[in-house]
Amino acid sequence: MSLAKILWVDDEIESLQSQKIFLQNKGYDVQTLTNGFDAIDYVKENAVDVVLLDETMPGITGLETLSKIKEVNAQIPVVLITKNETENLMDEAIGSQISDYLIKPVNPNQVWLSLKKIIDNRRLVAEKTTTAYQQQFRNLFMALNSNPNHTEWMGIYKELVHWELSLQRSDSPEMQEVFQTQKGEANTEFFKFISRNYSSWLKPGVKDKPVLSHTLFREKVIPQVEKGVPTFFVLIDNLRFDQWRSIMPIFLESFRMVEEDTFYSILPTATHYARNAIFSGMLPIDIEKKFSQQWKNDDEEGGKNLFEEEFLRGQLKTLGEGNLRVSYTKVVNNQAGLDLVNNVHNLMTN
Repeated sequence: MSLAKILWVDDEIESLQSQKIFLQNKGYDVQTLTNGFDAIDYVKENAVDVVLLDETMPGITGLETLSKIKEVNAQIPVVLITKNETENLMDEAIGSQISDYLIKPVNPNQVWLSLKKIIDNRRLVAEKTTTAYQQQFRNLFMALNSNPNHTEWMGIYKELVHWELSLQRSDSPEMQEVFQTQKGEANTEFFKFISRNYSSWLKPGVKDKPVLSHTLFREKVIPQVEKGVPTFFVLIDNLRFDQWRSIMPIFLESFRMVEEDTFYSILPTATHYARNAIFSGMLPIDIEKKFSQQWKNDDEEGGKNLFEEEFLRGQLKTLGEGNLRVSYTKVVNNQAGLDLVNNVHNLMTN
């Protein structure tokens, strides 16, 4: 069985027979064609793992062929091979989502290395991830059984999220099953930890406690506001840390992350309680006392989070920031999100 099916497209393919044989000896199934038109037809009818594509060909160029191939199957990795070293071509090729870029003349080992990076990368990363988790398993086990405090529990949780996301990409069902067992043990121990400590965190005067929903704004947001620069507080409802780690790369395309931190939700963790606690800076029982007209219990009809802006302004006043210019925007659908994006500049300057 071949390692992968390679399609090599070059109008001078006859001069590359030695390289074709080299790749075949390495275990690859190599199909060759001499023009872009045939290549496009071929990928429509056949499964291909990687396309090696010459940039300069008669009839239709490599970049034009690349575009058509991506229309057929956007997931096919394409390696562009060219004599042209101009920056514009490189930019255009990268923008067209090539997987690699090789400059002619290429030697067989260059092509082989490029294929290994594309085809074997997932397998090699998976093997390394599995080995690394096996080595870390004992450390996590010891951490879980060393009576961790609230700060250490956050570190354990981040570690578990890291391995969960990594192992999901490893295609190792056996190791994922081992991890899920360890995660289940962690959940059991964390439940015991919260049962022992949560009530003490709510008592006034207790210093050794984590940041909670109702102290988040005071502890984490106000220090940024006091620096005197425009501050955006973005709250994404029901966002778990593993979900954040999954979407984080999207944010890092536009922002530089200075700090990543976590906090503990109050109980219950439901939006009705936890989110109102964040905006008001109070526990639900205190919100009900101060805002009796706005607070709704579970058995009462009506929206449970309709007064967040009022709660926020009340909290700012309590924290001595009552004169702070503030706006509140709630995104409940795609259009509201687009409107917010269009208004970000005004929010920044006003």
